[in-house]
Amino acid sequence: MKEIPKTYEATEYESKIYKKWEASGAFKGKYKAKGKTFSIAMPPPNATGTLHLGHAVMLAIQDIMTRYHRMKDGAALWLPGTDHASIATQNKVEQLIAKEGLTRHDLGREKFLKRTAEFVANSQNIIKNQIRSMGSSCDWSRERYTLDADLSLAVRTVFKSMYEDGLIYRGYRIVNWCPRCKSTLADDEVEYKEKKGKFYFMKYGPVIIGTARPETKFLDKVIVVHPDDKRYKKYIGKSFDIPWINGKVKATVIADKSSDPEFGTGAMTITPAHSFIDFDLAKKYGFEVVKIIDENGNLTDVTGEFAGMNAHEAREKIVEKMEKHGLIDHIDENYTHNLSVCYRCGTAIEPLPSDQWFINVDKKLPKRGKSLKQMSIEAVKSKKIKILPDRFEKIYFHWMNNLHDWCISRQLWFGHQIPVWYCDCSKDPIVAIEPPKHCPKCKNTKLRQDPDTLDTWFSSGLWTFSTLGWPKKTDDMKHFHPTSVMETGYDILFFWIARMIIMSLYATNEIPFETVYLHGLIRDKFGNKMSKSKPETCIDPLDMIEKYGTDSVRLSLVIGGTPGNDMRLYEEKIAGYRNFVNKIWNASRFVLMNLESKDLKAKFTKSSVKSTADKWMVDHLQHLIKHTTELIDEFRFSEAGNNTYDFFWSIFCDWYLEISKGEHKNPAVLLYTLKTLLKLLHPFMPFVTEQIWSTLDEKKMLILEEWPKFDKFLMFKKEEDLMQNVISAISEIRSTRADLHINNSVKIPVTIYAGTKTAIFKEKAEIIKRMAQIGELNIEKTGKPIPSSVRIFLSGIEIYISLAGIINVQEERARIEKDIKEKQGFLNTLESRLNNKGFIAKAPKEVIEKEKAQQKAITEMLKKLNLYKNALN
Repeated sequence: MKEIPKTYEATEYESKIYKKWEASGAFKGKYKAKGKTFSIAMPPPNATGTLHLGHAVMLAIQDIMTRYHRMKDGAALWLPGTDHASIATQNKVEQLIAKEGLTRHDLGREKFLKRTAEFVANSQNIIKNQIRSMGSSCDWSRERYTLDADLSLAVRTVFKSMYEDGLIYRGYRIVNWCPRCKSTLADDEVEYKEKKGKFYFMKYGPVIIGTARPETKFLDKVIVVHPDDKRYKKYIGKSFDIPWINGKVKATVIADKSSDPEFGTGAMTITPAHSFIDFDLAKKYGFEVVKIIDENGNLTDVTGEFAGMNAHEAREKIVEKMEKHGLIDHIDENYTHNLSVCYRCGTAIEPLPSDQWFINVDKKLPKRGKSLKQMSIEAVKSKKIKILPDRFEKIYFHWMNNLHDWCISRQLWFGHQIPVWYCDCSKDPIVAIEPPKHCPKCKNTKLRQDPDTLDTWFSSGLWTFSTLGWPKKTDDMKHFHPTSVMETGYDILFFWIARMIIMSLYATNEIPFETVYLHGLIRDKFGNKMSKSKPETCIDPLDMIEKYGTDSVRLSLVIGGTPGNDMRLYEEKIAGYRNFVNKIWNASRFVLMNLESKDLKAKFTKSSVKSTADKWMVDHLQHLIKHTTELIDEFRFSEAGNNTYDFFWSIFCDWYLEISKGEHKNPAVLLYTLKTLLKLLHPFMPFVTEQIWSTLDEKKMLILEEWPKFDKFLMFKKEEDLMQNVISAISEIRSTRADLHINNSVKIPVTIYAGTKTAIFKEKAEIIKRMAQIGELNIEKTGKPIPSSVRIFLSGIEIYISLAGIINVQEERARIEKDIKEKQGFLNTLESRLNNKGFIAKAPKEVIEKEKAQQKAITEMLKKLNLYKNALN
């Protein structure tokens, strides 16, 4: 038996333990002998990133699941990796070379991609080490990167297959365009910021039209009104020559239900090149689509004197000109609207028409008779995929039902270049998995590859199966797919989760995962969002690991968190769990100091459990094993962690170890209980538990030990009930001492009438005296009430605490009466609030629950205080 040091220093042990785990092959994903093996594909952090709290909570939860299933089933796979994150990475590298006075165009594509690859390699090493610092037991031998050769093959294979099935097409449509990134964005990559600005009402022939963007209106030639709008019925079908920004235009009035009679003046003009709705109207009626704003965000030649100016900067000058010509009716100076911006750089998005590649989500697939959208909705509706919490299913269905064709091409250099080539002999694309050697039509060998790259979400949408060797039929695919769980933040339900469901169902005809567990956002101690603009609100998990150790950080990220709900985190919480780490260490040290080497080798059996206290402890432990196993299986990690925390601190340390100090110690039960608790705590707190385990002369590391099994033959209901009565009596005596401000150094006289439980109370008399600080203890079956005493009733037990000569009765009575008055006043206020219908209707649920809990606690306290008051009379 190794000696356990006096204190646990996390920084001294953690890296050594991790290296030992990794070197031993403990993380290696193995196949279960029977059935499917538990597996998780780690949501790949961006190659540009560093570990933040979102990653940390994800890693903590996924590691709990992986360690648990590895111990319970003997096998589990947690596959790690990183995402190339094309737009984020390219932006980062462009910022770096800008410091050298260069642009990507100065370097050229080949050199720029080389610089990007160097940057990614360095960033990957940083993020991988940070993942290790969280104690993540992932299989590094299977580590993947979205630009790996095997994963790139999967990307090209899916692209070609979708193209051949008529799902991928190239089309001229309105897209979200970022003038800064010079690329398209998917609808859900656009963020919206509320902004105050001006709303312009302009005279347009017979009507007044309203817009926030007069700079897009140069070529508007169609007025749209609702067919039922009586105000404009007389104009429908007519044309007007009207003065406009750069001279007269001929405007025609049409009726269409897309015009909202309640918005603005009820009349609108259409700007086909810069509005999704207007573009669809132009297609419907065959109107011309001409760009007013180009890809740089500048006005085009059709704007005349304003050509070349930045569209936003030109706005006021355009309005000035319109005012000179009497075209402005009035301006609303305080108009609030949602400005769409790029999710990466924050630049205002321009809706622009462009030739891009799209995935048709509504076309029915050959041989399957359903569209990608229909299959993805059905997978969740049928419960093949469960989303936790299930309230997010409604949000998922809403998003899926409103999903438009997915624009998958990006005007970026870094990423998966679209596997399409062109020859001068034809405009037809040549789609291939591998670069074609020549044109199939004219045999020309000089082919041009499409310069665009694929949306990052296209490749990461294949993550659960491309990482397992697909399109090859591998053993990993057979044993690990569909994966068991996808655990991630609810904020990327649509960015990523939905696309993985779409892509996996299409490519493999399998769901990507059986359960989606969505964790919430981490907020500061006041419930506010942590923001880089307010550094004092931010917590760096790496700083906290250095200061308090990984186990403390992990526990603080898990306990208190429930699926889909945001959680508060603050340094004091992490420090509190560091105290628990120390508690585990000190308790283990106490146990080991009271054992001999031979005790470590002794086999634990039912006959090892001798005393009533031993049986109480072992019975409680069976309940804990059963409940913890159920809770983890049900994804209730916070409850599982919290229950084990409470059990270790209260049941094991505060009671069983304290009882052991006064009785003959039972090494077998002490060791069995400690080992079992270390196993139950290991998924949550891997480092401290593994280090303690290493002192127990065990052959296997704790990470590879079996999960504890519930044993009904180790249940001792009768003895558990008897011992619980003793513990309840001690607790009530202690509580009364505290309430009456009796100093711990004062030994109080106590009489217990224990009825049918007299034998156990007499057996444990010395423990009761020692743990409740009792001087004279009298235990009888029954007896008369004792004057000048506080009387406590428990089930079938009466306890009398004599107060004569222990406290100043007059002073204590006055204090209690004052306390009763204050608490009654507070209770009256609480009850008044809770009886107020207005308060109940408006107050948040958690506030009401807190008030009710306070009401209950104060009511109970008042009962006690009145009891004490009567005793003192």
